[in-house]
Amino acid sequence: MPLGRTARFAGLIVAAVLGGAASLVGAAALGRLGHSTTVQQVVTETTATAPASYRTPGLDAEQIYRDDGPGVVQITATSVQQSSDPFFPGQSTTQALGSGFVLDKAGHIVTNYHVIEGAQKVQVSFSGQDELTASIVGEDRSTDLAVLKVDAHARALTPLPLGTSSALQVGDPVYAIGNPFGLTRTLTTGVVSAVQRQIIAPNSVPIDNVIQTDAAINHGNSGGPLIDRNGKVIGVTSQIETGSSSQGNVGIGFAIPVDTVRTVAAQIISSGRALHAFLGVTSLPLTRQLVTLFHLPTSQGLLIQNVTPGSGAAKAGVKGGPTRVVVEGESYQIGGDILTKVNGEPVTSPSQLYTIISRYQPGQKIKIELYHGSKRKTLTVKLGQRPGT
Repeated sequence: MPLGRTARFAGLIVAAVLGGAASLVGAAALGRLGHSTTVQQVVTETTATAPASYRTPGLDAEQIYRDDGPGVVQITATSVQQSSDPFFPGQSTTQALGSGFVLDKAGHIVTNYHVIEGAQKVQVSFSGQDELTASIVGEDRSTDLAVLKVDAHARALTPLPLGTSSALQVGDPVYAIGNPFGLTRTLTTGVVSAVQRQIIAPNSVPIDNVIQTDAAINHGNSGGPLIDRNGKVIGVTSQIETGSSSQGNVGIGFAIPVDTVRTVAAQIISSGRALHAFLGVTSLPLTRQLVTLFHLPTSQGLLIQNVTPGSGAAKAGVKGGPTRVVVEGESYQIGGDILTKVNGEPVTSPSQLYTIISRYQPGQKIKIELYHGSKRKTLTVKLGQRPGT
């Protein structure tokens, strides 16, 4: 990776070993919501409630490991490069070590793109003894995801059930199973530390709605599952924040949300690639405090923060918020449109909006309902192609 990019995005590294050295990637600045005209600090009293997952029973760590462990694999990707030195011709071989998990009985396996990037040979280990050569079905650099396929009997495969990432709350318990430093099927535990984070994909485009966790993630964990207390996959572990020149875990890891994984994997299996429709907005969910403090015309929807110039949303007249406020420590851009529905379907979270938009192809038209001030409007938007894809 060019040194300039490393310097620009220092501190965030992919959780895989590539040729014996970690590759540095960047994270977009969190909370960067555009130009502000006013900063207002607002604090209101709230009653704390425990996340739903703590109020309902679930599986213990031992049961989750016993059920899901057999579906987690170790991936070794081998790349061969020709030497460019005329005095020392020949080849050099590098290997990337990562993780993955079985998606279905047909032998499809999900992992990170950066684990198998540029590989001429990919091998999948289901245990310390069983190793199969895998074919690459397709890759998506924009979400750092890839789908592999192995020729194995269905009885030998343990697909992991997919959950949902849209309802995750900070504090929900999570479990990561992977192969850190080649230590096969290692279980680590933690909680959801934050939601709606943003990291940078290998092609330098942002990945939205990322899950942050304090479950230990290290080199070799990349591509492995992040699992909820019901034993369902809620994300694919991808990157870690080091906070310094260290390359070890410091309690800040990131996982690509399973709602994104489900959509991208389905497209790759169907056509060998993923296309990403682009609306062109960033948004935050409405809260009761926002509605009350700023006398908003609706209690459900998404507060538009910024609109990408030249996007379908911009051409349709969608407006972002010009005024920055801080409510209970969270920054919001106030005064923009409030998006309430997409093709008649209510939207209440950015991840839900992403999931809805991902059902469409670039060039298709959708109808969105929103409030512009107190006026309710319906706009037709032609979706674009996500930049960098």
